[in-house]
Amino acid sequence: MTSEPPPRAARGFAMVPPGSSPGDPVKPEGAGVVGASGAAERDGAAEPDGAAGAAGRNGAAEPDGAAGAAGPDAQSEGGTQEDARSGILPEDALIDLEAERTNSAMDEILDRLDGELVGLVPVKARIREIASLLLVDKMRRRFGLDSERPSLHMCFTGSPGTGKTTVALRMAELLSRLGYLPKGHLVSVTRDDLVGQYIGHTAPKTREVLKRAMGGVLFIDEAYYLYRAENERDYGQESIEILLQVMENERDNLVVILAGYKDRMDTFFQANPGMGSRIAHHIDFPDYTEDELMRIAHLMLAGQGYEFSPEAEKAFGEYLRLRRAQPRFANARSVRNALERARLRQAGRLVSGATQQLSKSDLVRIEADDIRRSRVFGEEAPDLGAPA
Repeated sequence: MTSEPPPRAARGFAMVPPGSSPGDPVKPEGAGVVGASGAAERDGAAEPDGAAGAAGRNGAAEPDGAAGAAGPDAQSEGGTQEDARSGILPEDALIDLEAERTNSAMDEILDRLDGELVGLVPVKARIREIASLLLVDKMRRRFGLDSERPSLHMCFTGSPGTGKTTVALRMAELLSRLGYLPKGHLVSVTRDDLVGQYIGHTAPKTREVLKRAMGGVLFIDEAYYLYRAENERDYGQESIEILLQVMENERDNLVVILAGYKDRMDTFFQANPGMGSRIAHHIDFPDYTEDELMRIAHLMLAGQGYEFSPEAEKAFGEYLRLRRAQPRFANARSVRNALERARLRQAGRLVSGATQQLSKSDLVRIEADDIRRSRVFGEEAPDLGAPA
């Protein structure tokens, strides 16, 4: 008598990335890509839920044989054998908060954010609150206290150069370390990356971006340009509809952060209420003060091995007061541009000067003349792009 063939193993269901057919194999993302902001997008490998939940958080699971040999009477105080196997802590267990913070690297990431960005106290406080909520939810799950996963889609509003992309990058890393996203990468895009130029072009472009961002954070800068009410033939609305669907259906696998000027984002949400209803966290990034901009300048110079002379520091303070009153001032971005021009002038001064013997101090020091030669100090009309 022929024996029956063994039953086929049950097949699970894998998420099909946008733009793929159900029959296509699901392949892992590449080693990394670089977003429009220039920040590296790091695709970390995601652990399976079982391994991460049982082994990573609650200790190594006992083999089935060992559990069976122990018998039903082998119980931890206040818990059961089933609790141990499922990874649920007993009622009277205690969680080491310090260990949880260390394992998630929450404090490390937040401290790095503090070091990277000057000021922005309300922004950093809000990010810390979000991180604390996610850490507490993670600990609650260890006791079997299931609550609805918090919505994590966000909107960052503020002027250019206020650190929105940097905060988004750290948020992606934080969500990954806390177990809310399988990867810690950031994909930064604008309208041009999402919207096509002809019929049938927008959907593939949007889905390709979503495929790259899946498992991480999608950062859409100047998101209000997706919607152009004055142009009935604009294809941006098609991209918005795809984004809405994915933001709802793939909440466990993707966080979307929209960014731009506050007034324009408010108009965008009024015209697209479905998008506004999916955004849980609205964080406003204030402009930097003059003192904060000077601190940013010192950090940028130190990072590149330069420093102001006392006269140059005074000149740069005057530069900031004049430049802030001109159009298109971009906070830290404008500071960076001004320092790049100052370095150019310093190099020209040293190379064309009469002195042939240069010391380390000569190569490091930015002088007042390197600052005051900017057009910002002149009487001519200011350059509306990025005055030097």
